[in-house]
Amino acid sequence: MGKPARKRSLAGNEASAVLRNIRISPQKLNLVAETIRGQNADAALTSLTFSQRRISGTVKKCLQSAIANAENNHELDVDRLIVAEANVGKGLVMKRWRPRARGRTGRILKPFSHLTIVVRERAENT
Repeated sequence: MGKPARKRSLAGNEASAVLRNIRISPQKLNLVAETIRGQNADAALTSLTFSQRRISGTVKKCLQSAIANAENNHELDVDRLIVAEANVGKGLVMKRWRPRARGRTGRILKPFSHLTIVVRERAENT
């Protein structure tokens, strides 16, 4: 006797991938996520491939995972996928310290982020 199955939170023409505890601040990750929101999946992969940002490779992996989920788990057409959402959330923050003058300390905050990418299949006529 197990738990009842949870309702699917996404629509039938959507698939998602979640990447947790990425070692970058949410503000910097959101700059990369902004560039792919609303793009075709192929165009988003291309823009991430040639991006100069350090985190773009990690975002590309998450997008490829969302595309694979759409193809394998939900039988969606890969050629008609667009990036519907790219949400960035705050994760935990590691707190470190550095010695400063006169016996004081300076705080160093090392934030982590979460990334959720949702891909959606376009309608036939568009």
